[in-house]
Amino acid sequence: MIRHGTLVSLAFIAMLSFAAAGRAAAPQVWLMELEGAVSPATADYFISTLDDAQAAGATALIVRLDTPGGLDSSMRDMIKEILASTIPVIFYVSPDGSRAASAGTCLLYASHVAAMAPATNIGSSTPVSIGGPSSPFPSPAKPQGDDKTDEGESQPVGGGTAMERKVINDAVAYIRGLALLRGRNAEWAEKTVREAANLTATDALEQNVIDLIAPDLDALLAALEGREVKMNGGTITLTLANAEITRLEPGWRYELLAFITDPNMAYILLMVGIYGIILEFYNPGMGIPGVTGVICLLLAAYALQMLPVNYAGLALMLVGIALMVAEAFTPSIGVFGVGGAIAFVIGSIILMDTDLPAYQISIPIIAAFAASSIGIFLFALGAAIRARRTDVVTGKEAMVGAAASAIADFEGRGRVRAFGEVWQAEASKPVHKGARLKVTGVDGLVLKVEPEE
Repeated sequence: MIRHGTLVSLAFIAMLSFAAAGRAAAPQVWLMELEGAVSPATADYFISTLDDAQAAGATALIVRLDTPGGLDSSMRDMIKEILASTIPVIFYVSPDGSRAASAGTCLLYASHVAAMAPATNIGSSTPVSIGGPSSPFPSPAKPQGDDKTDEGESQPVGGGTAMERKVINDAVAYIRGLALLRGRNAEWAEKTVREAANLTATDALEQNVIDLIAPDLDALLAALEGREVKMNGGTITLTLANAEITRLEPGWRYELLAFITDPNMAYILLMVGIYGIILEFYNPGMGIPGVTGVICLLLAAYALQMLPVNYAGLALMLVGIALMVAEAFTPSIGVFGVGGAIAFVIGSIILMDTDLPAYQISIPIIAAFAASSIGIFLFALGAAIRARRTDVVTGKEAMVGAAASAIADFEGRGRVRAFGEVWQAEASKPVHKGARLKVTGVDGLVLKVEPEE
C-alpha cells in the first residue's frame, strides 16, 4: 500500500515536470538591433545571427532598425538570407524618431512582417551614385514625346544618363518584386525609388507599405500573436504569448568589422601600412615599422575589398606616394613631389566609388595625410639643397685648399704639418722651414703643396 507521503512526493515531482515542460515549450524570440548605415559589418552580423537563430530553433527573429541607408551589395546579401529563412524575420523601425530610409526600406519590404513605431518614417530609396560618382547637376528631362537623342537614336522618356536609368530601373524592379512577394504596395515602392518619396508610420500602414504599428516591443508581440505569416514552406501562425526574449549584443567580430570597414579607418590603415613598409626599407632591421605596416596593409586590403572602391583612385594614391618617395631619395627640385602630392589628393578624394555620405573619406583626414606627405618631401628637398650648397668637410675634396707648414727646408719632396699630422709633401718650388703652405691636391698619402703668396 502506497503511503500518503509518497503520493505527495510523486505529485510534487509531476508538477515540477509539467512546469519544466511548459518552460521548455515557451516561444523563443531573438531580438537584435541594427543602427547606422547598412555596411558589410552589418550584413555579416545579421546573417550570422539569423543562422544561429535558425540553428537554435528560435520562433522568430526581431530586428530593431534605424538606418539612413547604406551599401546596395550588403543590403542584397541580407535580403537573400531573409528570403531563404525558415523562421519569420520581423523588422521593427524603433524607437520613436528612427527611420528606415533607402536600403532600410527594401529590408522592410523583404521582411515577413514589417512594423514601425508611431513617430518613425520610411522611404527615400533612390540609388545614389551606384557604379561611380555622378554629375552634381541633373540631366535635363526631355519634353514629352521627344524621345530622340542627338544621334537620332530612341531613348526612354526622362532625364539622366543611360547608366543612371539602368540603375533606377534595376532598383525599381527589385523592390517591386519584394512588394509583390509580400503582398505590399508595389506602386509606392516604385515611387520611393523614382521620386525618393517618404511616408510616416501612419501613412505607411494606411497605404499597405507596412503591416502594423506598435509603440513598444510588448505591443509588437501582442499584435503578432495569432498572425499568419507566409513562409517558403507554407503559412504559419505566430504564437508569441509569454515568449522568452533573447536580447543580442554585437560580438568582437562585428566590432572589428565595423571598425576596419569604416572608410576613414580603412584609409588610415592603408596609409600607415604603406609608410610603415617604406620606413622599414629605409632603415632595414628595425622590425616594428615593417611588422606594423604589414598588419595594417592586410587589414586595409580586407576592408577595401568589402567597400565600393574606385581602383583608379587607389592607383592614383599609390602613384602619388611613389613619386613623393622618389623625391625624397632622388631630389628633382620638386617635380616628383608636386606631381605626387596632386595625384595623392585626387586619388584620395575619388577613392570611394559612391556618393553616400556615410562612405566618404573625411576631407580633414585626407588633408592631414597630404600635408604630412608633402612635409616629408619638402624636408627631403630642403636637405638636398642645403647639402649641395654646403662646403665639403670630409675626404680629399675637403683637404684641398687647407693650410700646412714646412717642418724643414726641402726642394721637391719633404715633410709638412697639416690637419694636426705630419705628411709627406711635394712642391714645385723650394720651401723653407716654417713656411706657410697651401694644399693644392692629394696623391695617395702625399700632399701637393705650394707656398702661400
